[in-house]
Amino acid sequence: MLKKFLLPIILLVLAYGFWISPNFKAIAAGVAIFLFGMLSLEQGFQAFTGGGLERLLRRTTSSTGRSVLFGIVSTTIMQSSSLVSVIAISFLSAGLITLAAGIGIIFGANLGTTTGAWLIAGFGLKVNIAAYAMPMLAFGVILIFQSSKSLKGIGYILAGLGFLFLGIHYMKEGFETFKNTINLAEYAIAGYPGVLIFTGIGIFATVVMQSSHATLVLTITALAAGQITYENGLGLAIGANIGTTITAILGAMSANEGGKRLAAAHLVFNVVTGVIAIIFIYQIVAVVDATAGAVGIAPDDYTLKLAVFHTLFNLLGIIVMLPLMGKLVAGLIKFIPEKKPEVDQPKYLTDASAAFPETALEAVRLETQRVYEAALRIIGDGLGMRREEIVSSPDLEEAVAAQPRVHEFDIDAMYEKHIKGIYSAIVAFISGTAFSRQEEHSSGLRWLRNACTRMVEAVKDTHHIQENLIEYVDADSENPKMRELYNRIRVQVGLVIRGLEEMRDSSTEVVDALSLDALKLQVNEEQESINQVIAEMISQRAITPAMGSSLINDSGFAYAISVNLIEAAQSLFVSSDRDLDQAAHDVVLDEDELKQVQAAG
Repeated sequence: MLKKFLLPIILLVLAYGFWISPNFKAIAAGVAIFLFGMLSLEQGFQAFTGGGLERLLRRTTSSTGRSVLFGIVSTTIMQSSSLVSVIAISFLSAGLITLAAGIGIIFGANLGTTTGAWLIAGFGLKVNIAAYAMPMLAFGVILIFQSSKSLKGIGYILAGLGFLFLGIHYMKEGFETFKNTINLAEYAIAGYPGVLIFTGIGIFATVVMQSSHATLVLTITALAAGQITYENGLGLAIGANIGTTITAILGAMSANEGGKRLAAAHLVFNVVTGVIAIIFIYQIVAVVDATAGAVGIAPDDYTLKLAVFHTLFNLLGIIVMLPLMGKLVAGLIKFIPEKKPEVDQPKYLTDASAAFPETALEAVRLETQRVYEAALRIIGDGLGMRREEIVSSPDLEEAVAAQPRVHEFDIDAMYEKHIKGIYSAIVAFISGTAFSRQEEHSSGLRWLRNACTRMVEAVKDTHHIQENLIEYVDADSENPKMRELYNRIRVQVGLVIRGLEEMRDSSTEVVDALSLDALKLQVNEEQESINQVIAEMISQRAITPAMGSSLINDSGFAYAISVNLIEAAQSLFVSSDRDLDQAAHDVVLDEDELKQVQAAG
């Protein structure tokens, strides 16, 4: 709605500007070229977000200080607080970072983006940067046409920088010639009314262009040409800072509650920072003057002084907001609570988490873990054993034998409520992800989808066993041998669940892989033992052939449940490090290898 409303206004303003002044086209073209450069620059850096940046972010957000530092450094390098904000929202939506870490990144990004004003004021206006733009564009375009992803990324970065420099050049030249036609400085407004009005103009301009950098470049070039006053330029800089939150808000519309909380934190920080800057603007200006004198900035070099002001009030915002981080996090969680639908739906599979391969893979992993948790609960309840009891009972055989009966449990309803919606969403998400067919990510996604399929099959197999369990486990059953064997089948599955839960707490990936093999061998041996006992009981007429066939079928279902759970755990918990995944999965023995080991033993 916002874009549909703004587009006609923008077109009308441009048409009017071209009509009243031919020189206006140079400024408009400069802005357009600059914005195109920002898009190219962001696209170039996105080419390097297939793993390295994500792993760096995960390692450098363990504390608030590190999160802030990451936001400063990454924004300084990429010169795009919008891209850093989108990355932070994607990571938070995928559960890779905490809300506090995401807020720290946003705080740092706001300070890091001020380096752009320093570069423009200190370098862009002092030299003929158009001369640097041409070689960058030439080399950049050549690299863009290469097949290598890395070379394409470098090409987009070079082309983006070239367009940025060219845009700044045209804006600077445009304002120089524009002042011969219209002197915008005649419309300057002094005092707090001017600060407030130009802050509003800065917000509007940034919302329209969705780039605080573009607004700052316009402000600095207009200030250098004398088209606006220094005081009004300060208001525009404050407005640009507040207006840049629109990108984070738009990016969070498709995110989950975590992403929305982070966008709200971004808005709160920038508004609070802006209000502080407006209230104390003249005190901050006095500090700017003192700082400028100390570092050798000329008293009339208002462009550099604007850059100092931009940095100081953002730094002041961080100093004020950091002590309030805990209260901000608690308030956002309360203000944007997590929804609890009647039927479980995916929490992490959002458009935001699909923005980068690493976040998409982690989002699918987390959703698969939710399916795993739900499957274990349903399987345990379906077999008449609570999950807590399976994990904590000192002697599982005694605990199972002591149960007088298995109560009826609606497995189908629980599957529909807790698994089906998430499982369907995982399949659709993987199929719709653009990079799901790339080799470096497809193996991880394929393993996770296979894990989900295995768990769904395990739940359905539990449903097949349930009817006979209810009949034969009953303490009043006429055949105690059937009760004994069905309890043994239950114990077999229970021991697998217990073993997997114990392995899940282990931190040694290779040991976990070997433990899976040992657990599979244990399941195979127990299955053969149960089948042998069934055959003996049938031959001894302890049970009827009909009972024996039911036992054989249900024993097969129990075996399938156990194997499917182990295979699912292999994909989920063997390794959380992509570099170790393939090696860890290669270590795990397949069915044929297990049979060979068992035969050799």
